[in-house]
Amino acid sequence: MPSALGDLRVLDFSRVLAGPFATMLMADLGAAVTKIERPGAGDDTRSWGPPYDDRGTATYFQSVNRNKDVLALDLTAADDLAEARLLARTADVVVENFRPGVMERLGLGYDELRAANPGLVYCSVTGFGRGAGADLPGYDLLIQALGGLMHITGEPDGEPQKVGVAVVDVLSGLFATVGILAALRHRAATGAGQRVEVDLLSSLLGALVNQASAYTSGGVAPGRMGNRHPSIAPYELLPAADGELVLAVGNDRQFRALCAVLGEESVADDPRFATNPARVANRAALRGLLAERLAARPAAEWAAACTAARVPAGVVNDVAGAFRLATELGLAPVVGVPRPDGSLVHLVRNPIGLSATPPTYRTAPAPLPQ
Repeated sequence: MPSALGDLRVLDFSRVLAGPFATMLMADLGAAVTKIERPGAGDDTRSWGPPYDDRGTATYFQSVNRNKDVLALDLTAADDLAEARLLARTADVVVENFRPGVMERLGLGYDELRAANPGLVYCSVTGFGRGAGADLPGYDLLIQALGGLMHITGEPDGEPQKVGVAVVDVLSGLFATVGILAALRHRAATGAGQRVEVDLLSSLLGALVNQASAYTSGGVAPGRMGNRHPSIAPYELLPAADGELVLAVGNDRQFRALCAVLGEESVADDPRFATNPARVANRAALRGLLAERLAARPAAEWAAACTAARVPAGVVNDVAGAFRLATELGLAPVVGVPRPDGSLVHLVRNPIGLSATPPTYRTAPAPLPQ
């Protein structure tokens, strides 16, 4: 099967999540990725468990390392370092997430590799850039705290909360992938490679979108609102007879349809609730009214009735429920990726759909060479 990136060779010096996620995305799209790991220990995430699969492999490592070849090299040993430099001479892309300055000290920095390979696209992922923040440790939880995400996550009277997945690393990996592909497009036109730089803090700030522009354009520093939305109502979690119902009412038509589902058509004409700005201004009164009505039926029944009326609504799934829903909708969220012995490891499908060059799942995450 033809692949979108089948002519690319990627040399991956990255570890943990952001860099490996970016290189796995390219590998899914056909790139030949060689992952460089420390002999004996390997990527940190090889030991990040539980949970483990039926072979005793950490599922964290598996999440971002399929479709890659693995080479164990000690970059402090002369022979292994020479091999890494040789591989870099013929690579199209190098990805690394060492502390700033480490690759330069090893003789694997951008300037040195570019001199031997002018078309090289060299991507560095750091925590806080290569300037004043170069020495700061870049861990997802720390970035969520320092970058404002925890401050806007959680209940107003509760403690700041992190997101339940390392979302900053994932976002940084996505930004890195976009940057690499843009640099490759430039190289196709000019023959020249370039350096791609992504840092976790800037990635988070860029991903704060409306919450960021509230500050940059409006001078408003957002705070925690629990499951409520600063600009839309009702757009939150509400109690039903047996649990929570999610309502994501994004416009006045949807609100009018919600009122009809609830048997409260007159509420849509109430000046306090007739428009979104009015609903936001009167969200406490609106929440009380909705909660009183929703208490009459279970959340799943309300969700079904709202969905039939084209009102965005649903229940709160656990992860297993989320996969069941995706399966029921025909999205095929799980793929079986072959191990060398012919057995399969089951992983999340790449969400990118391409009609001519779709992602492929060729090899399971490889064991560390002995």
